[in-house]
Amino acid sequence: MQFGICVMADVEEIDFFAHAERLGYDSVWVTDSQMIFSDCYAVLALAAERTQRIRLGTGTSICGTRIPPVHVAAAATLNRLAPGRVHLGIGTGNTAMRTMGQRPMRIADYDEYLRVLAALLRGEVVDYRYAGRVRPVAMLTNHKKYLSLEPKIPLYVSGFGPRAMELAGKHGDGLVFAIPPRGVAVAEALQHAAAGAARAGRRLDGFRNCALTNVALLEPGEAIDAPRVVRAVGPNVMASVYYFYDEVQEKGIEPPEFLRPIWKRYCALVEQTPAEHRHFRTHEFHYTYLHPGEAELIDADLIRATCLVGTADALVEQVRELARQGLQELMFATGVDDKWRMAEAFARGVIGRV
Repeated sequence: MQFGICVMADVEEIDFFAHAERLGYDSVWVTDSQMIFSDCYAVLALAAERTQRIRLGTGTSICGTRIPPVHVAAAATLNRLAPGRVHLGIGTGNTAMRTMGQRPMRIADYDEYLRVLAALLRGEVVDYRYAGRVRPVAMLTNHKKYLSLEPKIPLYVSGFGPRAMELAGKHGDGLVFAIPPRGVAVAEALQHAAAGAARAGRRLDGFRNCALTNVALLEPGEAIDAPRVVRAVGPNVMASVYYFYDEVQEKGIEPPEFLRPIWKRYCALVEQTPAEHRHFRTHEFHYTYLHPGEAELIDADLIRATCLVGTADALVEQVRELARQGLQELMFATGVDDKWRMAEAFARGVIGRV
């Protein structure tokens, strides 16, 4: 099992990457959300200069905000700075698009985007439609001064539903997905990826999988909803609430069962903001802070429904079970100021014992 951390892109906290490296983490993934965080590629370039071993990459880059050649150029530039230590994670962009009042990319468009992206990463010539015009494109300066596609840059495709997971098998070198409690079992995710690969006539030799999750590491005897825990993982918990708020509003569906006890109270908080600006409020504190009134919504049940929870002993057993199920990498997200201590506590309490 490998271990990673997903951090919010912060150009003033580059030393965190060396901190994670010293603690024994295998990777740091950096968010791409242009309306709220620093530019992910600028942050990763600085991180590449401060580290020697740890793998670096986007977690995840967003299709709708950059065309495929731009993502490949950025990743290939990083690959010049940290050869063989770079991966490219790609997703449809829930937060990055929602902060602009837009929706994530549709699955058919995602499929086409990934087709072009994967081919460019392989150094191939591929037909690409831009502004209604189709022309062959390729990365023209590979193996030269400015950028490099070698060593190969793995493409991790983010997929949280069956069709997106299939696209990971069709186009990617790896899958990023969510495990329970708010995701799917490892075997199920891998089956979807395998189905996509089979339909495309691909073999999944060397295919990687990585789970994005939230971790609530409890001290012995500590309550799940203790104030310290809420401060540490509250923004992660609320990120799930923000996601389903958009889904409910746009699709006219009912909120999931685990959110129903707080749903009316949460909606009342959001609706204090004028409707035309609610997409500002909903995601502006993504994984970083809580809005007034949100901490009071978070209880033990909500934390259990959105996080891996337990003391170090309990988390060690959960991680071992995930490894038995076939999970290769566990990545947890954090954006709070206390992430330095959290990263150290998890490394010493869990990573060092698995």
